[in-house]
Amino acid sequence: MSPEQKAGQVLLPFFTGTDPAAHAAVVERLHLAGSIIMGDNVPLDPQGKVDLAAMGATNHRLGQAATADGRPWPGMIGVDQEGGLVARLGAPLTEWPAPMSFGAAGSGPLAREAGQGLAGELVPLGFNTDFAPDTDVTIGPADPTIGARSMSGDPDAAATLGVAYSQGMLAAGVLPAVKHFPGHGSVTTDSHVNLPTQQATVAELSARDWKPFRAAIAAGAPMVMAGHIAVPALEPGVPASLSAPTYTALRGLGFKGVAVTDALNMGAVHKKYPAGSAAVMALAAGADLLLMPANVGQAHAAIVHAVATGSLPAARLEEAALRVATMMTWHARAAAGTGKPPGSAAGSGAPLAAKVSAAAVTILSGHCGGALAPGAVRVAGGSPADRARFADAAARHGLALGSGTLVSLIPFGGRPAGGDIAVALDAPWPLQHSAAPVKVALYGRTQGAFDALAAVLAGTAPAPGKLPAAVGSYPAGTGCP
Repeated sequence: MSPEQKAGQVLLPFFTGTDPAAHAAVVERLHLAGSIIMGDNVPLDPQGKVDLAAMGATNHRLGQAATADGRPWPGMIGVDQEGGLVARLGAPLTEWPAPMSFGAAGSGPLAREAGQGLAGELVPLGFNTDFAPDTDVTIGPADPTIGARSMSGDPDAAATLGVAYSQGMLAAGVLPAVKHFPGHGSVTTDSHVNLPTQQATVAELSARDWKPFRAAIAAGAPMVMAGHIAVPALEPGVPASLSAPTYTALRGLGFKGVAVTDALNMGAVHKKYPAGSAAVMALAAGADLLLMPANVGQAHAAIVHAVATGSLPAARLEEAALRVATMMTWHARAAAGTGKPPGSAAGSGAPLAAKVSAAAVTILSGHCGGALAPGAVRVAGGSPADRARFADAAARHGLALGSGTLVSLIPFGGRPAGGDIAVALDAPWPLQHSAAPVKVALYGRTQGAFDALAAVLAGTAPAPGKLPAAVGSYPAGTGCP
């Protein structure tokens, strides 16, 4: 490959709008690795749902563009589809609850099944890469970014569940990317806006944040994402995604796959490293794949120039491009053996998503046997859509709406609520200051999650979940026996 082709092979850009034509031309001209689909790239039908045929056509065109220069491996067509709050593709694809549901349910096989179910619906649309799962270990309410995107506050549980979920994705034919090394769940600043600083020592990181990454690497993870987090113990003031000591630490865990940066257009990087400088810096530090540079043309030109002038060793670009090409060659062979995943039709995962929520629903306080809201309920809080889903679920489980027990729904980022029963729909932290005598963590706002809640309120189903992280005075593991 020419230096221009190698520079393209390490760049995975975004584009704007739902017409891929102009972007496909850029992919061809710069020999780019592929594309990532963000929310504004998803074509919608008149009902506001994903236009499946149009999405498939977009991905097919972008895949063609990535291989127009004759490379024998497929282009990467990626997306951020974690479930919960981070899901670029909505209905008619299955809506999944927050990943913290898996920590509450505590079942590796269930996490694997869900990973396969979510990924299986991406394959028919032409996706081959999903930047999931999030294997960060959350520290609780002081963690403003990850929250219920984390599976658990327990490093060992996050490790086991992350591996299981990743293996399910691979079984469906989708490349996972575990994220965000060296650990985003234990910093208190949002890297989408500014650069967080991780004050832990290397020993502390190794004992906590790095456990899920070490487990993923041991299980053969093809890709690890480096986050925009400064770690003074590794390199003060420099985002991990641009830091050579960070990539050295990652390789020190035994990782031989593709190291991908978090999006380079995020505030933590773009504010300080404009134009193509972040791309060159990340490559020089040890990254193999550069995700979403703010301007892909500038990034490509900067890499080519840096190699031509000797400021970026040609061997480093060669190594990075070779890793990406090797991963995609391996993926093409592995995916050919998976066949069409079972239950890959859009929406086919809904029963499994409901099963996950039913296994996760957690009672922090209140009795564990019988009905919590006998006969009738009132509902407050949440969004209009949340309340509508609650009403549908209540009707299905024999609960009259409009009188009786007051159920307060607390959405993402919501304030603690009173009433008779407080229900946290995302991360459970608001429950620690709730005045309600009964506190329930749901970890999702899907219809299946509300059905799981209604069944518990009506006393027709148990609440088997356990808190995956401490909530105030309620320790991790709190829940019904």
